[in-house]
Amino acid sequence: MGNTIIGDALPNIPWEEKPKGCRDAVWRFSGNPVIGWNPLPKAARIFNSAVLPYDGAFVGTFRADQKNGRATLFFGRSRDAIQWEIGPDPIAWVNEAGKPHPTSYAYDPRFVKIDDTYYIVWCDDMHGASIGLGKTKDFKTFTRLPNPLMPYNRNGVLFPRKVNGKYLLLSRPSDSGHTPFGNIYISESPDLVHWGHHRFVMGNGGQGWWQGTKVGAGPIPIETREGWLLFYHGVSYTCNGFVYSFGAAILDINDPGKVLYRTRDYLLTPEKPYETTGFVPNVAFPCANLFDASTGRIAIYYGAADTYTAIAFAQVDELLATIKNNSEVF
Repeated sequence: MGNTIIGDALPNIPWEEKPKGCRDAVWRFSGNPVIGWNPLPKAARIFNSAVLPYDGAFVGTFRADQKNGRATLFFGRSRDAIQWEIGPDPIAWVNEAGKPHPTSYAYDPRFVKIDDTYYIVWCDDMHGASIGLGKTKDFKTFTRLPNPLMPYNRNGVLFPRKVNGKYLLLSRPSDSGHTPFGNIYISESPDLVHWGHHRFVMGNGGQGWWQGTKVGAGPIPIETREGWLLFYHGVSYTCNGFVYSFGAAILDINDPGKVLYRTRDYLLTPEKPYETTGFVPNVAFPCANLFDASTGRIAIYYGAADTYTAIAFAQVDELLATIKNNSEVF
């Protein structure tokens, strides 16, 4: 079990054993939600955020919807990845010359370490929703890089290492509204500036109606012996509006544009009060995962009802088996 994930040990990963009688491959933290309403003087809600291990503890970039209604990114630290100390002000972005370069809005970040640099990908405003990209090495200076893709686009997710000598980015082309469609694409870059070779990865629909309206990449993919493990959200449209659930896929390790397996059934759907009731009801939106390669434990961070931050857990071998046994046919 400990050899399935390719990566580092993380002995202090947040973890809770599966509840007795639970037959699901993904289960919720009993302490959810870990961030609730009005967590900061300037922020009404923190959700759809991303965390990483750092120096024996944890760091995170957080979507904080301020009390003026605007979404912005804040930085925070934690000893246990459950209780967070989040800065009182949004990240003060600078350009590559070191001059202030603020965002007009920024939301749904993903956070990844590649070599010795920490990169943040988010939904940015480039005269319309686009993919924003920034970096930091010390969590003090946050530098914006050129936007990888033109509007309209969301759900940008970098892979944690180069594949075949290229950086890889997943995204979900969209429109300017609450997109009623969406498929996942992959793009390549030699330098994180020039992007091309855009390819379709997977689309909405299929055999699972929970993902019939649109799909979008979730946390940073986890490298395993079976391929890249990717959690993704799927959206269905009901008579009461959109419902966001999440499933997972296994992508080819050398050609991540190729889907090997993809869940037919969701892994987690809004059921608990903090998922079904809030600013936007019926949302479970995965944005980050931590893993311990030595034990195969995975902690999944997801936004609930566009209001709360919550955690779910999985054991990698059970999860991969579930994905294979519950897969659509390709």
